[in-house]
Amino acid sequence: MARILLAEDEDSLRVLVARALMQDGHEVVQNCDGAAALDTLSRDQGRYDLLLTDIRMPIMDGIALALAAGRDYPALPILLMTGYADQRERASGLEMLIHDVITKPFTLATICGAVREALAAPKKLH
Repeated sequence: MARILLAEDEDSLRVLVARALMQDGHEVVQNCDGAAALDTLSRDQGRYDLLLTDIRMPIMDGIALALAAGRDYPALPILLMTGYADQRERASGLEMLIHDVITKPFTLATICGAVREALAAPKKLH
């Protein structure tokens, strides 16, 4: 179905989300932090249908990753995930850049639904 770049520093959650998305028919490329995800995105020349990233990660957080991805690949839909209210507030000014912020903890049905919705949404014009 879709090619998804997943950035999440919590190993068990990253594997769980990737598995659920793959069972939903998607190809998932996993990274453990924003810097690695940005390297992957650049190496693959932005050829992804969606960027799904945690906000709070070491090295480069999801906000910085979203800003860089949005600058370099403006048509790439971006979904953020966070378990922290203050991190969700940091994303509040990025409505033109991101599709949505998913609050942790979430069910696998919720994250798969959010991904389907983001993939089906009209592309944002920056």
